[in-house]
Amino acid sequence: MNFNANQEQDETAIELTPLIDVVFLLLIFFMISTTFTKETALRINLPEGGSEAAQNEPFTVEVQVGQQSQYAIQTSDTPNAQSLVNSNRDTLIRALSAYKDRESVLLVVRADRLATHEAVIKVLDVAQELDMTNITFATKQVNAEN
Repeated sequence: MNFNANQEQDETAIELTPLIDVVFLLLIFFMISTTFTKETALRINLPEGGSEAAQNEPFTVEVQVGQQSQYAIQTSDTPNAQSLVNSNRDTLIRALSAYKDRESVLLVVRADRLATHEAVIKVLDVAQELDMTNITFATKQVNAEN
């Protein structure tokens, strides 16, 4: 006894409208959440390093910043650091302006860990004002075993 013999069979079909809606929502989500890399305007082909780079070391000017925001300057030429008279901005400008016209100057900022942030920023501001752009910070390497 087949009771369903006269009834039409419903065909199953996949509705595309909800599927398209989900795909568009995923597309919008990925477009919004993706971060794009910033491309540079110029293509730069950097030269390869060799033994010549080690021989041409830049002239080093080291600015030491103490705990009480006092400054001292030591260069590649001088074995001992020379303390500045005071920690005024003008004094620091006069001291560093003697080295700004050299061909390649590396400014090393060696600040005490308890030195104020303001004292370090003052050195960076003066360096920017004097167009000294080759700047690095001296740090102490911490042993991983400690």
